Amino acid sequence: MIEEGVLEAAGRRVDAAFGLHVFSARHRRGIWFGRPGPQMAAADELHVRFVGAGGHGSQPHLAKDPIPALCEAVTALQTMVTRTFDVFDPVVVTVGKISGGTRDNIIPREAAFEATIRSFSAESRMKIRERGVRVVEGVAAVHGLQADINYTQLYPVLVNDGETYSLAREAIIDLFGEDRYAEMAHPDPGAEDFSFIANEVPSAYLFLSACAKDDPDTAGANHSTVAVFDDAILPDAASWLAEVAIRRLNRGI
Repeated sequence: MIEEGVLEAAGRRVDAAFGLHVFSARHRRGIWFGRPGPQMAAADELHVRFVGAGGHGSQPHLAKDPIPALCEAVTALQTMVTRTFDVFDPVVVTVGKISGGTRDNIIPREAAFEATIRSFSAESRMKIRERGVRVVEGVAAVHGLQADINYTQLYPVLVNDGETYSLAREAIIDLFGEDRYAEMAHPDPGAEDFSFIANEVPSAYLFLSACAKDDPDTAGANHSTVAVFDDAILPDAASWLAEVAIRRLNRGI
């Protein structure tokens, strides 16, 4: 959409952008929440395939077994994160899929894993890409294996512009009251494609609870099979979007 000109569709570049995401849990229904600066994480993918030489499980010395090397790489990535990145600018590496082998007594020729990688700054995002690939390559080399590595950058960090965020927050408080807003202490580790817009123009992206239960701690989380959303909050959402648009237009260029 950006490449096709959505930010210039009105005849000139837009002044600001506002986004809204609902949640089925976390806060009681009708509570807005957000923060200035990093609001959501960058999300990237790391896909790795180790290729060696298959053999019989009773004679591993005659093969090049990719499975223990792959396991070592997974552990090495976790250790690298804790010893390379500042805990106050965190990185998360989660390996969600491992595949390899067909039987207990057969050493396979190859094995693979897939990981999601989350970061909260552009600097850490570039650093984890370089360091993560280096760790995987190093482990493969030690074991005499070939490493096929595919690192894909998906969504950048979603950063709320300070002035635009203040306007968005003030509109919520003026419309609904101060008790309806909760500022987040930390960014959300989820990712969002609105981040591409926020990279281009001053933006604010906020959350609104549509929790259908009285106790948000026991409610099903977003994207789960038991998530339930109360659409009674839709008028509030529409009112806020209209209000921030009016206020930003009234400020002029």
